[in-house]
Amino acid sequence: MNKADFIDRVIIYVKGGKGGDGSASFRHEKYVPKGGPDGGDGGDGGFIFLRANPELSTLLTVSEKKKYIAQNGENGKGAKKHGKNGEDIVIDVPVGTVVKDLETDEIIADLDKPGMIVCVARGGRGGRGNVHFKSPTMRAPKIAERGSEGEERKLILELKLLADVALVGYPNVGKSSFISKVSNAKPKIASYPFTTLIPNLGVVEVENTQFVIADVPGLIKGAHEGAGLGNIFLRHVERCSVIIHVIDISGMEGRDPVKDYYDIRKELEFFSEDLAKKEEIIIANKIDLLNEEEVAKRVEKLRKTTGKEVFPTSTLTGQGLKEVIYKLYEIVKKSKKLVETSEIINERIKRPKPIWKKLPERFMIEIVRDEDGDYVVSGTYVEEWAKRLNLNQKDGFRKFMELLNKNGLEEKLRKAGVKDGDTVWVAGRAFEYKE
Repeated sequence: MNKADFIDRVIIYVKGGKGGDGSASFRHEKYVPKGGPDGGDGGDGGFIFLRANPELSTLLTVSEKKKYIAQNGENGKGAKKHGKNGEDIVIDVPVGTVVKDLETDEIIADLDKPGMIVCVARGGRGGRGNVHFKSPTMRAPKIAERGSEGEERKLILELKLLADVALVGYPNVGKSSFISKVSNAKPKIASYPFTTLIPNLGVVEVENTQFVIADVPGLIKGAHEGAGLGNIFLRHVERCSVIIHVIDISGMEGRDPVKDYYDIRKELEFFSEDLAKKEEIIIANKIDLLNEEEVAKRVEKLRKTTGKEVFPTSTLTGQGLKEVIYKLYEIVKKSKKLVETSEIINERIKRPKPIWKKLPERFMIEIVRDEDGDYVVSGTYVEEWAKRLNLNQKDGFRKFMELLNKNGLEEKLRKAGVKDGDTVWVAGRAFEYKE
């Protein structure tokens, strides 16, 4: 896997399907010239869900398609036949994906367990057929509702790997060698900077308990200003219990171990004060390149300068690694962030209620004159009723005008100064006013 393959942040557009329109049909029975209304309701629009899939490690598959639009519901039919609901879309994402609304930055979900499912866009409810509009004054209503639009939004998907231990340090200090020795990870190991271009994850098992170590690649001085790669990957270890800071204690490459330590510490603090405050231990690696006396001297200097617990190790010979692992085990166990080995949740997908707003029959009407001198009818719920009622249907338009008159349209037009022959605009339609 190369650098381009590791996708850990994407923006996608999601939209639930539109609800199907209700039907305005009538029974056609032999010897019954005027059967009653039998128009069925439209189907609900499809929903969009996100599901945490433990088999995925990046957001690459999601990034390949930036728009996800669920299927619309079918229109209702005669004989009270309900339209089919639109098909849902289920988008698989890696475990550890945080879902945010792009506009509000609100966290919608934190998919931190395998199998977790969240609805991110509801479909619209299907419109009602004419069977719902029969009344003593309208025995054969040629009226049906339109289905409502589905929910739409832009989402930020941000992957935060579920690591218990964060491994930080300059390139070539032995991080990849360490994680390969103590876990099941198989990282690339070489003697040049930025060999690691993606966070390596390794699972360590101690006394039948597992925890995860993540190697943060490319973290160097100036990372917060764009140097290296570490600032890109630090979000993956924000949930860790402990930080392991690997230092090349030998200094064979002409580096000062103490200075390296503080350079990296500053980058952690720039990124997140909370992350920098987490418990930390130091691994003084490559002790095989020094004699015992020099190792003891340099380790003691590091302890006094940093005030941290220092573990002298050699990833080449394996010396000191066991002590480090048991120390990590104690810290992670104490923090109660051990990786659960239980089965995948396998949640059943449950549809919440579709998008539907009950529109009041009492609402405000406003009359304004435009630059041409025409009168324009607007106000709360006027446009929404116009969308819901099919104004191309005679009875739908009649119902709409009844609602307007019920809310004082005539009186407000007169107060606005309308005269016989003036043009009045309602819901995008022009009418000549008649007194």
